[in-house]
Amino acid sequence: MLNSAAGSRLADLWDDQKASGMNEAELLLYRSNLLGSDKRITNYGGGNTSAKVMETDPLTGETTEVLWVKGSGGDVGTINLDGFATLYMVKLRALKGIYRGVDFEDEMVGYLPHCTFNLNPRAASIDTPLHAYVPRKHVDHMHPDAIIAIAAASDSKAITREIFGEDIGWLPWKRPGYELGLWLEKFCLENPDARGVVLESHGLFTWADDARACYETTLEIINKAMAWFEEKTAGKDAFGGSACRALAPADRRAAAARLMPAIRGMVSSKQNMVGHFDDSDAVLEFVCSKDMAALAALGTSCPDHFLRTKIRPLVVDFDPENPNVDDTLSGLGAAVEAYRDDYAAYYARCRHDDSPALRDPNAVVYLVPGVGMITFAKDKATARISAEFYTNAINVMRGASGVSTYCGLPEQEAFDIEYWLLEEAKLQRMPKPKSLAGKIALVTGGAGGIGSATAERFLREGACVVLADIDAAALAAAADNLANRYSADVVRSVTMDVTSEDAVAESFAGAALEFGGVDILVSNAGIASSAPIEETSLDLWNRNMSILSTGYFLVSRAAFQVMKTQGIGGSIVFIGSKNGLAASPGASAYCTAKASELHLARCLALEGASEGIRVNVVNPDAVLRGSKIWSGDWLKERAEAYGKDTSELEEHYRQRSLLKRSVLPEDIAEASYFFASEASAKSTGNILNVDAGNVQAFTR
Repeated sequence: MLNSAAGSRLADLWDDQKASGMNEAELLLYRSNLLGSDKRITNYGGGNTSAKVMETDPLTGETTEVLWVKGSGGDVGTINLDGFATLYMVKLRALKGIYRGVDFEDEMVGYLPHCTFNLNPRAASIDTPLHAYVPRKHVDHMHPDAIIAIAAASDSKAITREIFGEDIGWLPWKRPGYELGLWLEKFCLENPDARGVVLESHGLFTWADDARACYETTLEIINKAMAWFEEKTAGKDAFGGSACRALAPADRRAAAARLMPAIRGMVSSKQNMVGHFDDSDAVLEFVCSKDMAALAALGTSCPDHFLRTKIRPLVVDFDPENPNVDDTLSGLGAAVEAYRDDYAAYYARCRHDDSPALRDPNAVVYLVPGVGMITFAKDKATARISAEFYTNAINVMRGASGVSTYCGLPEQEAFDIEYWLLEEAKLQRMPKPKSLAGKIALVTGGAGGIGSATAERFLREGACVVLADIDAAALAAAADNLANRYSADVVRSVTMDVTSEDAVAESFAGAALEFGGVDILVSNAGIASSAPIEETSLDLWNRNMSILSTGYFLVSRAAFQVMKTQGIGGSIVFIGSKNGLAASPGASAYCTAKASELHLARCLALEGASEGIRVNVVNPDAVLRGSKIWSGDWLKERAEAYGKDTSELEEHYRQRSLLKRSVLPEDIAEASYFFASEASAKSTGNILNVDAGNVQAFTR
């Protein structure tokens, strides 16, 4: 909301003690990070900052003026000094002499590298001229909801004047680029006392000749806008008031968990998408309102918003007063297809002869009355950030419609930015996706050595991973370790007893809610036991069968249900054991349960083939290091069975193998990755032994 987050006003976080001793570039970084730390000021990747700094020219040794400006694709909240582009101001000013007019402004981007100072490899963004030509040392360009709500109102100019008088100016909509940089310069020269300007349908520019003064000006202007909106909208119902009530939290999550795999399957024909669910107060207020559908159809206003969310969302036909998810699912395919057709028609209406080809026509944002907002993108971070941006758009619509008439960006202008050749060039420079990008894996026994190693292998290849384990403490430690190294966006954990039907169902629903579904199941939860047959109790027998056979059945059944709903195939990997093929003394319960796993996998390979669901088995042997199984009685029992001391067991297993090598968790992880990846796309029903060679376990 316009005043959501801690307090109803932006706090001045500038610390003179921290800032003392900083040079101008460091002050720019400090200011940028402070501004980017509050989403009410700007969202991830949104806005930019700059400073004009006197530097020593490495060629001449003379002092020269250098523009430090956020580089292309950066984020002011997390940027470091190497995230800023640096350019000679004298060369940026010289560009005016070769500018051929607005019809040729895009070609000016090609000249920016010629202005680079000190061989800085950071690419300058399209907004560089906007900062360069403002005749002040420090410039902030932010996208605060409160200001964009002004910029998106039908009488934006009049509202700007009412709130700020002559202090803050106003400029009509103009696509970011070289021409807008000249417009800003002209405004500053004609209005020397102005401290900033509102750009219609875009955002806010503020400036000063001191870093702290620039920061304080930005906060002051945004806070003034917040206060004005609070006064003008006090006592008014947002979005025309409520049309329905939100479902209870558990019911919202249950509905989203059923909808997300279905939507994911429909939008993942070209690449697997990852989902995000948001039922925050701001989102619920909007999706439950009378004006939601009409406002959503108008599209977003700020370029940053619709570049992340497409021009408009898809409103899902769901009645929270009669919450029948089955009815919604039955009509969902037609709704998604209608959205694609509408998007293709938009492309056809607006395209130019040199426009890039039609991109993915599926919606990014799905609004579900009474439930919340679902977003899908190529990875979890992008899906989450897209949700944040549409929440910004909701806040903007709330403000603009509360004091005036909300206006989305005109369709042609929106298209010209979405399919801008410069934006296309940026997309083409993106690195090639990793092999498991967009894939979602659930790993049982995820806190153990094999489970955590497998999760890490998948994460390295771009997958999202849900770790499942019955040991809550070990699970939390494993999840924290991986999240710290691979990002909290891509790691989730769930405490799961694989023998509990309800726990398994809840875990897969959780995976659907967090990421949109499941593509890969690694069934790895296990125990081990050793006892002569006459000493094998029924309880011990049942415990082995419950975890190693029934548990594998339950998680596989749940995986099949999700994968069939998605309709995009999948891969199930059982972590078996050499003991499933080769008998061992004093371990009848364990060996029999493991043999059951192998045959279950064969059966599931038959059932899953027509759906593109592959089922394969990795058979380890004697993976001692990092294994939770080998930390208990099993180690002592197996040592006794072979007449060895526990310290001698690893060497015993190594020497009995044909290759005389130890088998490590990373080896099992590599085999699991092979079966999870497209490298094994034509393999199902297979058993891959990773045991350093054991003739008894040869499958043929």
